Amino acid sequence: MHTPTERAASPWRVRDFRVLFSATALSQLGTNVSYVAVPLVAVTALDASPGQVGALAALSTVAFLFIGLPAGVWVDRTRHSRILIGADLGRAVLFSSVPVAWWSDALTLAHLYAVVLLNGCATVFFDVGSQSVLPRLVDRAALVRANTAVVSLMAVGNIAGRGAGGGLVQLLTAPVAVLCAAGGYLASALQLCALRPDDDPPRPAPESRLGAQIAEGVRHVLGDRELRALALTAALSNFGSQIVTTMLPILFVRELHLSAGALGLFWGAGGLGLLLGAWCARPLAGRLGHGRALGLTGLVLAPAALLVPLIGRGPWLWIAGAAWVLTLFKTGVDNVLGVSLRQRMTPDALLGRMNATFRFILTGALAVGAAVSGLIGELAGVRAALWVGGALLAVNFLPVFLSPVRARRELPQQRVTVPISRKVPR
Repeated sequence: MHTPTERAASPWRVRDFRVLFSATALSQLGTNVSYVAVPLVAVTALDASPGQVGALAALSTVAFLFIGLPAGVWVDRTRHSRILIGADLGRAVLFSSVPVAWWSDALTLAHLYAVVLLNGCATVFFDVGSQSVLPRLVDRAALVRANTAVVSLMAVGNIAGRGAGGGLVQLLTAPVAVLCAAGGYLASALQLCALRPDDDPPRPAPESRLGAQIAEGVRHVLGDRELRALALTAALSNFGSQIVTTMLPILFVRELHLSAGALGLFWGAGGLGLLLGAWCARPLAGRLGHGRALGLTGLVLAPAALLVPLIGRGPWLWIAGAAWVLTLFKTGVDNVLGVSLRQRMTPDALLGRMNATFRFILTGALAVGAAVSGLIGELAGVRAALWVGGALLAVNFLPVFLSPVRARRELPQQRVTVPISRKVPR
């Protein structure tokens, strides 16, 4: 165990945080390479239509709708290190199957659908587990620093991983790039083996049921005005961005006749915006207050998303790219400050269920957004889908801006609640 002084001074003084951070870097490499490579496998190797690409993107996140909420209960009951290692190993095996099937001339869309669906199930547990273990590794006063580091890492992954993904597809073909993603997940699992075993999780009361524990986490999020506003703003952001990004491979390759490398660079530019937003989140919060930083950043930057659907060749590619950078800058600020707020407002016993509820809502928005994007792309065209996504991104700040979150200057003290399953009946 770490002393309070050690944990409060800086997250970087905590060995297990450094292990988690380095493993997350490897995992993010796999995630971002596959983000570019998998849809390009569908488009270039299997000649997928806009609707099929939309279905592929939807299946990659739909697992959160089916197992996202129970996953929070299981995370609260299980050692986090085991969950993280198992999830990464599963993802490594799944993505390794794609190039094997391709080399055997047996790759089909059904195979690709199954891979992304099962990968989504593993990602449910990794995402919920990693966000739940973080407040156990570092002091809550250091959460903003820790989350800044993690979100910055994700942004660097977007830049380097997606840029590398586009380059790997160009150099080695899309299926071989997927194999590189599998290597990233395997390396992450091996690194996570260096985590010190965490304490045994608290055992639920014998009479507590899965449904009651899930409901407790949902009520904690949706019953609080601030947490509810944070969830709704993030859901709108995910919904809009997924509608846009699902159509980008088709737009770049088929309509604009640009290379996979250009697509990777466009996504990488968004990662640069995410990185800058993460870096600026703490100074903005110090100057404006946490809530005002969230609200004012959205008010000023969110409308830039309306320029993204104007993407084309020549100057419009640069204009849309700059708008995408500003859109993701706002997302970077939201990720650091929003995640820190909700972690600080949640007692340890509910962290898994709180994070699972958020992931259910936010990744559910990704699944629905991908399906809607494919449907609009089929019926009204790729450009129409981009306009719908851009409009949603332009207004996604409103729930937080119109809520009590906007008036919050500091992170709240940790809330201490007694779980329903442990209350003593009167």
